Amino acid sequence: MHHTAVRLLRQFSATGLLVGTLFFAFSLTPSLLPRPMYSQGIVSGLSLAAGYALGYAGHWLWYYLHLPRPSLRLALSIKLTAAVVCAVIAAAFLWQASEWQNSIRELMGMEEVSGIRPFYIGTITLLVFGALLLLARLFRRTFRFLSRRLQHYIPHRVSNVIGILVATMLFWSVIDGVIFTLALRVADNSFQQLDELIQDDLAPPADPMQTGSASSLIGWEELGSRGRRYISRTPSAEALTDFLGEPAQAPIRVYVGLSAAETPKQRARLALEELKRVRAFERSVLVLATPTGRGWVDPGAQNTLEYLQRGDVATATAQYSYLPSHLSIIAEGDYGAENARALFETVYDYWTTLPTESRPRLYLHGLSLGSLNSDLSFDFYDIIDDPFHGALWSGPPYRSETWQAVTRSRELGSPAWLPTFRNGSVVRFMNQYQGLEMPYGEWGDFRIAYLQYGSDPITFFEPWSFFREPEWMREPRAPDVSPELRWYPVVTMLQLLADLTIGNAPPGYGHSFAARHYLDAWAKLIEPEDWTEEELERLQRRVAESYR
Repeated sequence: MHHTAVRLLRQFSATGLLVGTLFFAFSLTPSLLPRPMYSQGIVSGLSLAAGYALGYAGHWLWYYLHLPRPSLRLALSIKLTAAVVCAVIAAAFLWQASEWQNSIRELMGMEEVSGIRPFYIGTITLLVFGALLLLARLFRRTFRFLSRRLQHYIPHRVSNVIGILVATMLFWSVIDGVIFTLALRVADNSFQQLDELIQDDLAPPADPMQTGSASSLIGWEELGSRGRRYISRTPSAEALTDFLGEPAQAPIRVYVGLSAAETPKQRARLALEELKRVRAFERSVLVLATPTGRGWVDPGAQNTLEYLQRGDVATATAQYSYLPSHLSIIAEGDYGAENARALFETVYDYWTTLPTESRPRLYLHGLSLGSLNSDLSFDFYDIIDDPFHGALWSGPPYRSETWQAVTRSRELGSPAWLPTFRNGSVVRFMNQYQGLEMPYGEWGDFRIAYLQYGSDPITFFEPWSFFREPEWMREPRAPDVSPELRWYPVVTMLQLLADLTIGNAPPGYGHSFAARHYLDAWAKLIEPEDWTEEELERLQRRVAESYR
């Protein structure tokens, strides 16, 4: 056993183990969102592997430069000492990890965790690290095999370079062309089948003015799973009347499922004809809502708008994917924008032909990937002669070009997580602590509002955090970001990536938007008439009870 342990220890780099352990320890510190046990194990395993790779690269460079190296006995002693130090560091940080996670949970009003279960996290970490280590060694064997074969025909160093390039191409083609593509295809087919399932608890609407009814241009089956639930949950005129204490009309919701037509333009044309059929252009407000990847529209955003407008609002939505947003943006990155652009151009072109004094006010809305695609649906130069009225975009992904440009050009002194841009005359930002009514200048007729939380990794993930500290981490920080959060090269990016793909938070934090904040945003953006402060507070209480 002694000889086996020595042999195994000799296979590892002491520098790699030390750097990897430091990265592992840093990975246990808090990020933007609380992490479940399996997520923490994956992040820690990736961090350990990344640190080990950097340490091993430094160790290799030292030997490559023919710098002094220790004797075998001294090298073994160094590795034994490094192993002990690594174990102590890992144990100390695992012991502290529970308190770090609770610092985030306390900010978000969540229950504290009593223990981080270090044994399970350590096991997952080692499994992830072991899998990556095996993959790296398989790559090294492949590279060496190719290099040795090529050395019979070309110089040694050239064969090494070509061997690395060929091995890289081979591994990438297998991972991207076989595993990744196959997984996306299976996921797309699975989610499509789920979308086509008819829910037993839902029935086609009896009202002929609703989409999906017998009189509708869009069949009940063509709405898809998300669309059927969205249409079925439209507030009735009776419900609005009971709450408002005055006669109200039912809001209009038009939804076009992905299976309703072959192309984005055909679906957009179908949506326009359905809007005409239900007389949507006779309402005072018309909203083009771009959904998330699977066609979901946040009911917290939709219902608050419909209550604020006393039902006098119409909303049009077109589905563009069966996949969740994080898969849709990878597999169908441009298709969502194409779909949103087709819907906007079709409806906007018709809207501009209507008399200015009688047509509805036109707004755009989108959450997350829907925000990104909604932003890409129009060009300012195409609407400058006859602009629509505004947009409410919540949780804009970090890839949103307009959001990036405005944040970069913010006024001096305003934080990256809540910028002030040109005195708020066109674009304004709000979060759960500060609304759109800051002491800005006058808000013009064309308005863009961003609803974002400082703890949202979808918005504030930054690939460059691999090697530099993001601006939103500097003081002053957003109130919903843990004061224990620190920037570490490589590790912080992995933490944010895990928050982005796996993280979860209660409403009002992270990427989970509270209906009460939507209510504040819509109220300031569209300025509905005849609402007193007391009535708005009553609606706020209703919203708080409905969306706990």
